[in-house]
Amino acid sequence: MAQVILVLNSGSSSIKFTLFSDKNVQLSGQISGLGATPRLSLKSETSKIRIDRELASHEGTHAGALKALLPVLEQELAGRSVDAVGHRVVHGGVEHAAPVLLSDDVFVALKSLEPLAPLHQPHNLAGIAASREAFPEAKQIACFDTAFHRRHPWVNDTFALPRSLYDEGVRRYGFHGLSYEYICRYLRQTSPETYAGRVIVAHLGNGASMCAIRDGQSIGSTMGFTALDGLPMGTRCGQLDPGVVLYLLTTKGMSADAVSDLLYKNSGLKGLSGISQDMRTLTESTDPKAAEAIDYFVFRIRRELGAMASVLGGLDTVVFTGGIGENSALIREKVCDDQEWIGLSIDSMKNGAGEEDISGASSSIRVLVIPTNEEETIRRHAADLLREAFAT
Repeated sequence: MAQVILVLNSGSSSIKFTLFSDKNVQLSGQISGLGATPRLSLKSETSKIRIDRELASHEGTHAGALKALLPVLEQELAGRSVDAVGHRVVHGGVEHAAPVLLSDDVFVALKSLEPLAPLHQPHNLAGIAASREAFPEAKQIACFDTAFHRRHPWVNDTFALPRSLYDEGVRRYGFHGLSYEYICRYLRQTSPETYAGRVIVAHLGNGASMCAIRDGQSIGSTMGFTALDGLPMGTRCGQLDPGVVLYLLTTKGMSADAVSDLLYKNSGLKGLSGISQDMRTLTESTDPKAAEAIDYFVFRIRRELGAMASVLGGLDTVVFTGGIGENSALIREKVCDDQEWIGLSIDSMKNGAGEEDISGASSSIRVLVIPTNEEETIRRHAADLLREAFAT
């Protein structure tokens, strides 16, 4: 009988879900508006069920939302049960370099990492707790965004701080690993030579980072100890002189909570523009502050592109992925403009037409646009752990 795997990506205000029957997507959707006006939206690829409706207020928690989803899943599964639930967990810390079956001890360990990913980890774990209650017989499996980077070279793993802090876990972790892993697997299957080369993947979305990859291995990442570092994001600041934090705490008299709120929720594109965190809104705006926010976003990508190429000792391929990377021809154009000096150019027609390979005719560096699929990465890991569990 086909394996049934449910993949959950639990955030602060939503739960995205995909139901797989073996490798095939059977149903997908999300429950949005948690904590406010919850809404269930889904579509089935097999039974053609489509739902888009508001939920009751008591269904506006992670546990309530999954309970509201259960009758739909039961109808869709027609007597079958969920074998495993795969969860995206942003931070795995030092210990978790691979997906794991969730136990009480693992759950407690992951909860201790909440300060390192306050926008994500508490909500990931809330989804896990709700899932364990909703699907008590299913294997619960955590897949980590940090795991892909755990074999970083030491120089990219450390800060210039006392070694004791490194030993305690204060180090560069890197994030978006499930996305990078999917891109690497896709390249290995479709273009082994590209996979084995020097690749920079730009995962650009509300959360944004870049990763230098050689032969499928993460060599360098723009993100560090937390998901604040590196590129500016929708509401997160990206790279910041730590002296700014000291200034905010001492001279401005801000509390730690207020500084956290500023850096995580009110900076990035939202803070720079004063308009929106949504790149679509900014590109449509005539306000000069929107253009300046876009320019800074592009500037930081271009700067990190050069740094990552240096880390790799050259560059063979650039991959754009993520919501902005996949959908914004303008951002791709701005990033690649006037980069012929390193052998990088794009074909404007291909870029605008949404083709996968948008390399210019004279470009010695391949430029690809590849939609990411973190859910498929989680499904594959869950299936592997299921096989191992049943084999023992």
